[in-house]
Amino acid sequence: MSEDQKYQRCMVMAGGGFRFGYYLGMHAAAEDSGMAPDVILASCGGSLAAAIIHALPDATQRKQWLVSQEMYRFMCGLRAAPHVRPLPVLGAALLRGLSRERARRVPDVFDDFMFELPGPLPLPLPAAQPQMSLVIVATKLLFGREHTGQARGGRALFAEVVFGPKRACSLLQGWPAPASAPAWSCGAVAPGLLLDSAMPVTDAVRSSITDMLYFACHAYGGQHYMGGVIDLFPIEIAHGLARHVTMEAKPPFGQALAIPALRKVFGIDGNARLKHVHAQHAHAWVDTSDISSALRGSGMRKRIDWLDNRIRLEMPASLAEYAQDVETQWQYGYRRGIEAYASPGLRLRHATRFNRGSK
Repeated sequence: MSEDQKYQRCMVMAGGGFRFGYYLGMHAAAEDSGMAPDVILASCGGSLAAAIIHALPDATQRKQWLVSQEMYRFMCGLRAAPHVRPLPVLGAALLRGLSRERARRVPDVFDDFMFELPGPLPLPLPAAQPQMSLVIVATKLLFGREHTGQARGGRALFAEVVFGPKRACSLLQGWPAPASAPAWSCGAVAPGLLLDSAMPVTDAVRSSITDMLYFACHAYGGQHYMGGVIDLFPIEIAHGLARHVTMEAKPPFGQALAIPALRKVFGIDGNARLKHVHAQHAHAWVDTSDISSALRGSGMRKRIDWLDNRIRLEMPASLAEYAQDVETQWQYGYRRGIEAYASPGLRLRHATRFNRGSK
């Protein structure tokens, strides 16, 4: 496709875990600033928020869906898998932290996971004529269950895949996979970007939220897929899709858990990738680098129940408390979005030692 066939504006929703309410606020800020995107590029938890925005016509309905009884019941239904016990989980995390190996063996993403989803994702039905396009980043497995534990031997184990409409896929035809760049990848990610315009939205979202070690991979059409965590910050893809890009400026990955997991499963240096992204051009930067402190206590929390030898996921105790939690997230995203569009040059106002050099 030619340059004049690009979308006008792309908003990237890069992760977010279970605090995805702030993405609805970010999008509402874009609408109120006259900068509503005509395409959203989402990964991991951001894909769930993006699917809600894609399906429903206005900010009020979207927030109502997120705080609905159905969504609250689904979130409360998330449980640690029956086989999960605290000491083995902590021991495995410690071993990953001590090891410097990068995707040396084929990981078990079929049976080695911590949490179970209670059923299908509670997403609204897609609109007959959506106001914008939805593009989702995920991972396609290039191996089967029978290969787990084997030495990788230099072969690619994963492919970065983009799910979206034919227009988006045409714009990205022949592109390299950003996650595969040698500056942060050891070769476990295949060099070419895969494109899929046929995957249903519910399956694309289910694939993208499947964070490594947290949820089992997702089966669809005889293939297996997992998380958008392979490329949480797909700024290159965003520029390939649209003329104007809104990007998040994120805090660094945690050195204790996230960095070792990325290194072991994907062979990726997540913070090297993030620093590269922060050094790139975007037309608007939404600064969420203070999210851990600004939303401390918000969202789902993990707790070790030593007496029962279990890991617990804790939600607000009532629907009303959950709705207030979502409102707090929404307002945070809205404030940060308004800041970004009011001052397009703003980037990482809440800078850390990690990202000051990228200002």
